[in-house]
Amino acid sequence: MRLFKERRYISMISSERDGEEVTLMGWISSIRDHGNIMFVMLVDRDDEIQITVKRDNPLFTRFKELKEHSSIGVKGIVKSSKNAPRGIEIIPTLLEVFSISKMIPPFSIYSKSIPNMDLRLDIRAIDLRRNTLRSIFKIRYGILKAIREFLDKNNFIEVNTPKMISSATEGGAALFPIFYFNREAFLAQSPQLYKEQLTMAFDSVFEIAPIFRAEPSRTNRHLAEAISVDVEKAFIDYTDAMELLEDLIIYSIEYIKKYNIKELEILNIKFDVTKPFPRYTYTELIDRLKEYGAKIEWGEDFSTENLKLLGEMMNGYYFITDWPTKIKPFYAKPKSDAKISETFDLMHNELEISSGSSRINVKEEIIERMKSQGLNPNSFDYHLRVFDYGMPPHAGFGLGLERFLMTICKLDNIRDATFYPRDIERLTP
Repeated sequence: MRLFKERRYISMISSERDGEEVTLMGWISSIRDHGNIMFVMLVDRDDEIQITVKRDNPLFTRFKELKEHSSIGVKGIVKSSKNAPRGIEIIPTLLEVFSISKMIPPFSIYSKSIPNMDLRLDIRAIDLRRNTLRSIFKIRYGILKAIREFLDKNNFIEVNTPKMISSATEGGAALFPIFYFNREAFLAQSPQLYKEQLTMAFDSVFEIAPIFRAEPSRTNRHLAEAISVDVEKAFIDYTDAMELLEDLIIYSIEYIKKYNIKELEILNIKFDVTKPFPRYTYTELIDRLKEYGAKIEWGEDFSTENLKLLGEMMNGYYFITDWPTKIKPFYAKPKSDAKISETFDLMHNELEISSGSSRINVKEEIIERMKSQGLNPNSFDYHLRVFDYGMPPHAGFGLGLERFLMTICKLDNIRDATFYPRDIERLTP
């Protein structure tokens, strides 16, 4: 690509460059052919610009051969034009065609109506050319930058833990089995046990990585493969973890408001989130639901219908704390009343986006909890053995990136919060 070294991104081009020669690369989003003049819209990762080609231009015939979605490089002169988008256009002097589109997509990237999800996902790379989706994923990138920046400022170290494991992290059957040489293994549901161990060496750790849940769910809020932001810190409890999570959410939102102004405008999103987030105990919300006639007993998890009812009661982010011990993972620390645990979920209306707890740091206690949940402690020997060397008290949480993005961008379907969704129906592309 002989033009590559001279390339400029479209966002760099303004009327201040009037008369300057520039080199641009991208794909064609639209072509308007008026016979004696053509208007070609060129798009790159950041923005779009109009290329104006008149019949007396030597490149006119070559531009006539192009189609929407074709990939091209253009060298040309910047010209101010009050009728052109952004007030500027490019008069081309050189055209390099990298690839000509051979098919017309089954939906328009400019359509105001949202195409069928499966139709879009079948050609996801083209779907992602839609301005709304590009804005969503730029915000997603901003969130990741903000999270890393926040945790770095708070003296956390980023870690990576195995994604092929020998036993369930949290129990249950929602596991993807795989062949690991001559024995069975599983894709990790969570980095939970590894990040707990790592607090022994590094005190404060976090990981941003895939998790895998083989839940046969077809809802708009579940994925088989998702990105989890996992945070763990020594010498804190679940109240400290809630404050840390709250600060992380606020920091990320303020970061997006500062650095993703254009994307928020495209999505027509405005929000103002302040702390502290309201905190309600599990018992308080059970009583409140019963007042509304909901069918639920203490000790049960919230059903989809009950979560919807809670979403109608609440507005924005809030914590549900002090859950029944028996419905939380074996590593969650019970309170002095052993029926209740030092646990929390962070909710946004009816959507759970994070879960956390104080962790058990005494070997005998965690073995007892494993047995009470029908788990074999021998399967967790690799984890339990480190408790013999002074496991510190610790707490942490896991934050679902896609679900958090749903709350920021007001998405109805989690599949629009990930590049290539994996669910019970879809393994490609």
